[in-house]
Amino acid sequence: MKILCWQDIRESHPHVIWEKGLFILPTRNGIYSIIKGEGYIDIPPTSETIDVYMSKLDFELVTAKIGNSEMQHLDFAYASSLIRTFFEDDSLVLTIRGRKYSPDAGFLFRVGKQEIEARSVQTEVDAGYEGRNQIVLIEAKSRNQTNTIIRQLYYPFRQWQHHTAKKVKTIFFDKIGDVYRIWHFEFNDPNDYNSIKIVKAQSFHIKENF
Repeated sequence: MKILCWQDIRESHPHVIWEKGLFILPTRNGIYSIIKGEGYIDIPPTSETIDVYMSKLDFELVTAKIGNSEMQHLDFAYASSLIRTFFEDDSLVLTIRGRKYSPDAGFLFRVGKQEIEARSVQTEVDAGYEGRNQIVLIEAKSRNQTNTIIRQLYYPFRQWQHHTAKKVKTIFFDKIGDVYRIWHFEFNDPNDYNSIKIVKAQSFHIKENF
């Protein structure tokens, strides 16, 4: 059941759900609701220009080049200070990783005219960074993905809003070939699932400095 409900891109929808304009969201641990509305957002192309970013490291990270996982690509981008540079925030440090559960008290939100409550739902971020004034949450992929379910950005955003008064920012990240791509999304209305919008998107080639 859990695998059936893990529909992280539009293409993973059963056709019968897609044709009726429905999607699935977890509302309790192990409990899912079928929602009418748009559950996904397109990942827009970044600019055609690929910025050359000079790594802040002065030695080679050999271990970062073994394998091809989204985690290692994200870690390399952070170690090179690309993440800090993108947000113009040298204070960002890695503090969040992996699966956690949203607050027992739950949170309410809207999808269209429907009001949904999510309580004690499992969330996951590939990395979360805390700085003096902000929290940056990242959903990372190691494949070219043209859309994603908003839940993967929205649920962690609402969860960490509960725990901090700092501004919480949501990021989609991937590495295709030797190009690192970063999208910064935000929610105009934290209580509106569909209020997501793109703020900034850039592509980078990391040039090592040694």
